[in-house]
Amino acid sequence: MTAPLVAVTGPTASGKSAFALSLAREFGGEIINCDAMQVYRHFDIGTAKLPVEERGGVRHHLIDVVEGSKGFTAGDYQRLGRQALHEITDRGNLPIVAGGTGFYLRALIDGLSPAPGQDADLRRNLLAREHRRPGSLARILKRLDPPAAARIASRDLPKLIRAIEICILAPHRPSTPPPRDRLEGFRVLKLGLFPPRAELYAILDQRCRQMLAGGLLEEIEHILSLGVPRDAKPFGALGYKQGLAILEGRMSRDEALSVMQRDTRRYAKRQVTWFRHEPEMIPLNGFGSDPSVLEQARARLRGDIR
Repeated sequence: MTAPLVAVTGPTASGKSAFALSLAREFGGEIINCDAMQVYRHFDIGTAKLPVEERGGVRHHLIDVVEGSKGFTAGDYQRLGRQALHEITDRGNLPIVAGGTGFYLRALIDGLSPAPGQDADLRRNLLAREHRRPGSLARILKRLDPPAAARIASRDLPKLIRAIEICILAPHRPSTPPPRDRLEGFRVLKLGLFPPRAELYAILDQRCRQMLAGGLLEEIEHILSLGVPRDAKPFGALGYKQGLAILEGRMSRDEALSVMQRDTRRYAKRQVTWFRHEPEMIPLNGFGSDPSVLEQARARLRGDIR
């Protein structure tokens, strides 16, 4: 017998958190975070983390599980996420995975192919090469694994470095990996929120303004005071990257806001593309706050989960 599992996905600011919360209240659910940045403690404003007092007593998992100075991988997410799934079902509750990190969702459900560990020396050499000759990592990956190169943006150095690292160290070609360790024992219902683009972009622009006005810079200063280094992974996230630039005098507030809004819109566009191509995704055309969208989801859950 399989247990039900609901995944709530979509671009940033589409209303996933409140939407998942509504479903959890009605169907006896617990929520598993699927946002790569919300796993880090103290990074709250820039990640739009739902405050504890607004969670309505619904149990949440994989939020604030690691310090910002520590690493956290898709493998870590898979391990902790699957552990949470089994704990929730053992309590007789419905697991609801909610968030916009598509790669983490795939790691949880579809599994990960075995991959080599990190090689610090190789990574340093690759990064130094990119600094000497910008664009060289994208060209290297295109030679080693063209399909992977086509999926990764030329500016995304962490992903480029990891892909090249796998090409060099793995005993197989990354484009033809060994079988993944798929999740077993669950039947999955994937719900994707897809709001109108113009409305979403307007909300994103406003959210960026609210983050800056609502204490993002003060939060960054507090995190730095805790000893989290400026090159820590979450400081490379949208909002935090621009906030650091303001504090360090590399950007004016207006410049940083403009870049933050532009890059957030681009990120949302990539999320929409990713989730529209996600297998077995049920598209819900609207925001999570739309009563008609929520009712569509309720109807699917009544038929597929209960």
